[in-house]
Amino acid sequence: MVNGWIILDKPHGLGSTQAVAAVKRNLRQAGYGKVKVGHGGTLDPLATGVLPIAVGEATKLAGRMLDATKEYAFTVQFGRETDTLDLEGKVIAESDRRPTWSEIEAVLPRFTGPIEQVPPAYSALMVDGARAYDLARAGEAVDLPARSVTVFSLTSVTADQGEGAMSELTLVAHVSKGTYIRSLARDIARALGTVGHVTMLRRLRAGPFDLGHAISLDNLNDVGKGAPLEHVILPLEAALVDIPALNLDPEQARAVRQGRVLAGLPLPDGLYQALSGTVPVALVEFAGGDARVVRGFNLSDVAE
Repeated sequence: MVNGWIILDKPHGLGSTQAVAAVKRNLRQAGYGKVKVGHGGTLDPLATGVLPIAVGEATKLAGRMLDATKEYAFTVQFGRETDTLDLEGKVIAESDRRPTWSEIEAVLPRFTGPIEQVPPAYSALMVDGARAYDLARAGEAVDLPARSVTVFSLTSVTADQGEGAMSELTLVAHVSKGTYIRSLARDIARALGTVGHVTMLRRLRAGPFDLGHAISLDNLNDVGKGAPLEHVILPLEAALVDIPALNLDPEQARAVRQGRVLAGLPLPDGLYQALSGTVPVALVEFAGGDARVVRGFNLSDVAE
């Protein structure tokens, strides 16, 4: 059994589904047979960077990864807005106006904290049973409601340009789940009295995983050619570093694996990772001293 996380530094042009297929193919070529694999958050084909891919029992945590905060670097080019809000689309609006550095500095705080944004028409959101991007590609009007998201920080990595007009701007954003960077770029440009689109998008972090954990597609392909898997896979619990541990004795571990409630434990309410030694047994939720299983892990070396 193979369980854990492969953090891919997704290259430009590769879709998230294609990345999952690449992991499956390489594991199969390496002799691991049929393994359950899933990604922890879609990354556009035109984007690069951190794509967490869950393997085996780690797929039970993919939902937590979808809910995790993300960090992106992105470049907004001013003067043209496209229907996809990136380089792939056709131009739908143009402006000769270019903002100055002081104007940018004045606007960015308006996009930090809780904000409302309208997702791009070219997104995977469902509209009357169909994907928004399918409707948009078919030429249909896509009217998506605004949604509440949070931008925890928004900083510029573009050098101070004085008072000269700027043709583009590179930013780093730490955002909540559901935030669309293309929409953020569109709205910043409009707030500056111009239009714009994203020309570069790179995910720097997803939950606990950053580029320091990531491997290239070439490194992944080496696994299929016989390179050791342990050089590229992280343990399942690497996604749980923000959750306190609960160490179980053998009897408690058996009870948790059977889905039974652990009663009368003097711990604060909240979510814990239950361990037998160093091996994850389950995620458990404490309430009033009782621990109930939220998600169990079927790992063969847990004490029976």
